[in-house]
This record gives sequence, structure tokens and C-alpha cells, in this order.
Amino acid sequence: METTTIERKEMKQKAKKRNPVFLIILCVLVIGGAWFGISKYIHSQHHEETDDAQVSADITPVIPRVSGYIKEIKVDDNQYVKKGDTLLVLDDRDFVIKLEEAQAALVTAQSNLQIAKATTSAARANISTAQASIGTIDAQIDAASVNVWRATQDYERYSNLIKDHSITQQQYEQADAAKQTAEKQLQILQEQKKQASRQTNAVTVQSNATAQQIGAANAIVQQKQVEVDAAKLNLSYTAVVAQQDGLVSKINVQPGQFIQGGQSLFSLVHSNSIWVTANFKETQINKMHEGQKVIITADAFKHHEFEAKLASFSPATGSTFSLLPPDNATGNFVKTVQRLPVRIEFTDASDSLVHKLRPGMNVVVDVHLN
Repeated sequence: METTTIERKEMKQKAKKRNPVFLIILCVLVIGGAWFGISKYIHSQHHEETDDAQVSADITPVIPRVSGYIKEIKVDDNQYVKKGDTLLVLDDRDFVIKLEEAQAALVTAQSNLQIAKATTSAARANISTAQASIGTIDAQIDAASVNVWRATQDYERYSNLIKDHSITQQQYEQADAAKQTAEKQLQILQEQKKQASRQTNAVTVQSNATAQQIGAANAIVQQKQVEVDAAKLNLSYTAVVAQQDGLVSKINVQPGQFIQGGQSLFSLVHSNSIWVTANFKETQINKMHEGQKVIITADAFKHHEFEAKLASFSPATGSTFSLLPPDNATGNFVKTVQRLPVRIEFTDASDSLVHKLRPGMNVVVDVHLN
């Protein structure tokens, strides 16, 4: 019994010796937890973070404007190209033939235009000739009128003289014949003037019609010129070029393959246009605004911090742009916190690692609220 009592006393003494160590450890844990919680709280008052973020970039699909067979592919997968570099070439023989046909049609239309102009010039010359002949006939009519007047005067005098037998019958008949001849000549000239006038009118109408043909021929020339320009443009489209600097994605076409105009062949990722799309909860954006400083860490470069700024907010939540957006009017309403896409742009142009980021890479975004 005495031994048992002694052992109990020794155990109590050991327990008393252990109690201070336990208390110290407990205090350290409590203080550490409190410090961690307070630091996180203070940090949350000045920062907003999310790991629902990815690197984004402008991605341009390479789309040919015309259909045809691929003759040659000038680039490889993942190759860097500059704006204006040729990506692929289509077989252009059909387009060359169409251009030659259009050029031949243009030459024909231009020849028809020249013929119409020449015909119009000839018609105008005929008008001038007809007008000149009318002037000549007018002069002849004036002379014939004078002859008629003189022959009439002579006839009247000879009529008086024949009554007195002062002249012979032959002289009287000659005066009468001269009078009738002068009158007939005047009538002939007047008829010639009428005929010349009708001819002038006909030539004038023909000239007007020919002038209209010039307008029609000129319109055809313009139409054929447009067809030539269109054929040249389509021929230029057989060389598909890069619209921006960037990296070529995987190429899914081969030489000899037929492609349709408007068909997406592969993509071109713009290397000079990279940003981050971060999806923040709607409860996080109350203190966020454009221009705030942002620190970005990428999973690919965990120990490197990228400097950036908050550029803009999306006009709607991500679910609004989904293929089947939620419709709360159906009655199946379940309130869930929505996320709003935010555009974040890099600000340190000297950071070489920025150009190593690729669209789709995961990043963590830390927005400095102050």
C-alpha cells in the first residue's frame, strides 16, 4: 500500500511538471491561429483574389476568301509569322483564265465604244454636209426666184407687144417658155430643199441614236472593267496571308485538299495581345474599379509575379453568354453566386516572361483594392 501511494505521488509530480509545456504549446497555437486569422482578415480588406482566371489572347481564324485546291502550305505548326506573310497558296490557274476572259471582254467593249464614237462622228459630219447643201439650195432658190421674176416681166412685156404685132409670135413663145422654165426650176429647187431637210432630220435622229449607243457602250466598258478588277481581286485571294503578327496553331489541311471559301482552316494567336480574364464572384466586385493594381502568378511560373492593372468589367455575367442561359422565370429558381469576367492587362513591358504565357494557362489574380 505504501508503494502504491508513493507511485501516485510521483505521477502527480510528473503531471505538474508537464502542465507548463502543454500550456505554452497551446498558447503558441492560439496566438499563431489568431495572427493568421487577423492577417487574413486584414489582407481581405485590401485585396480580392481568385484562382478562376486564365490567360487570354486575340485568336484569328485563317479563312480563305475563295474556294480552290491547296497548292502549297508555307508555314508549320507553332511557327511565328508577321503581318503580310504568306500562309498558304491555292491553285490559281482557273482564276488566271477568268482574268484573261474578263480582259478580253473589256477589249471587245472598248472596241465597240470606239466604233460607236466613229459612227457618231460620221453622222455629225453628214449633218454638216446636209446643212451645207441646204444652204447651197437656198442660194440657188434665191437665184431661181430672180430668174422667175425677170422671165415674168419679159413675158408680160411681150404679151403687150404681141397684141400690137410689134414682135413676132416666135419671140412671144420664147418669152413664155423662158417664164415656164424659170418657174419649173424654182419648183425643182424647192423640192430639193425639202428633201435635204428631211435627210438632215433623219441624219440628226441617227446621230442622237448613235450618241445613246455611246452611253450604252461606255456603261458596258465600265461593267467589264469591274469584272476585270473582281477577277484580279479573286486571283490575289489565292495567296492567304497573315492579318496580324502571331503564332500559327496546328494546321489541319494538306496540299491538294479542296477548301471552300469561308472555311476555317487553322488559327493565328496574336503574340502581342495577351491579357487575363478573371472570373470574380459578384460579391467581390463592390470595391473593385478600373485602374487598380493587380499581381498575377501563373502556375507555369509559380515564383514570379506579373504586374498588371484592372482594365474593364464584362457587361454581363459569364452564364448570360452561355449556350443555354438560366431562365429564372420558369420557376426553378435556385440562387447561386454568379461570376463576372474581368479583363486584366499586363503593365510591365520589360517582363520577358509575359511573352511565354499562352492562352488557356491558369493564373491566380490578386487585386489591390487601395
